[in-house]
Amino acid sequence: MEMERRTQADRSAATRAALVTAGRELFATHGFNGVGTEALTSAANVSRGALYHQYGDKVELFASVLTTVESEVTERVAAEALSSGETEFAGLMRAALDSWFDACEAPEVQRIVLLDGPAVLGWARWRELCQPYILDLIEGLLRQAIDDGSIEALPTRPLAHALVAMADEAALYVLAADDRPRARAEMSQVFHRLAAGLVTATADPCHDR
Repeated sequence: MEMERRTQADRSAATRAALVTAGRELFATHGFNGVGTEALTSAANVSRGALYHQYGDKVELFASVLTTVESEVTERVAAEALSSGETEFAGLMRAALDSWFDACEAPEVQRIVLLDGPAVLGWARWRELCQPYILDLIEGLLRQAIDDGSIEALPTRPLAHALVAMADEAALYVLAADDRPRARAEMSQVFHRLAAGLVTATADPCHDR
């Protein structure tokens, strides 16, 4: 009986993985509205019933795909920021933003995370699914900066929300621009200056006294 349950769980996991892989490619290429359930099940080589059994509908599969992409992007941003050689808060934030902009060049991030995500799931659920990943990363950087006296001991959660909102809006601004390289350079300049200002304007000169 235990072996049977384990086998069934393995089959379910394999079906879910196949659907997520298929959905990831199709949603990134054609957008949510351009992909039907038949295309999804055909690409995943599963039945329509398997899709409904595992996810209920196309929207829930899309939510799972979005979560997968967002978690991978956050891991990439964290790894690249921490391996950038930057040690100060402003430098780490610059490295994280540059990595985020690079990630947004991928069609799956543009279409699934930034464009279709809020439209398909609604802003509240999109935010609920996406933000915990990046918020944990940014809050960690903020706590470290507060602990070492680089920035004032501001409430980390609202500050993290503000920085994440800025990064999302910056990405959307760049994606919508006619001259994207110029828009990215200009937005990077603005964001980098704001990050530096957070440090230089709010650092406590008495911290080490």
